Amino acid sequence: QASLVESGGGLVQPGGSLRLSCTARGFTLKNYPVGWWRQAPGTDREGVACISSREEEEYYSESVKGRFRISRDDAKNAVYLEMNGLMPEDAAVYYCSTAPLGSSAQSMCLATPLTWYQGTRVSVSL
Repeated sequence: QASLVESGGGLVQPGGSLRLSCTARGFTLKNYPVGWWRQAPGTDREGVACISSREEEEYYSESVKGRFRISRDDAKNAVYLEMNGLMPEDAAVYYCSTAPLGSSAQSMCLATPLTWYQGTRVSVSL
């Protein structure tokens, strides 16, 4: 059964860094655009970083631009989210998902995927 597994979350102090991983099981991720969304309690799910299937396009929300970086390693069937300069407002559950073939990174991040998996929790506090 095809799925995505998110990992790498944890507790970090403000200003710290984390690297989240999204690994595909049961299918080849390299053919798809992939993105990261996050949801904090009481808020809507927000697309924060998306990457096209051939890495020609990346999109970042204004709230993370310049601090987060999305990358993909097709040999490992995985996508990563490097998060630097973490702030308390970055605390949320982070989810990854895919989009239909040919989707742009921007359109993917501005939409809401239909399929979600378990996510990984990021906490930012002293």
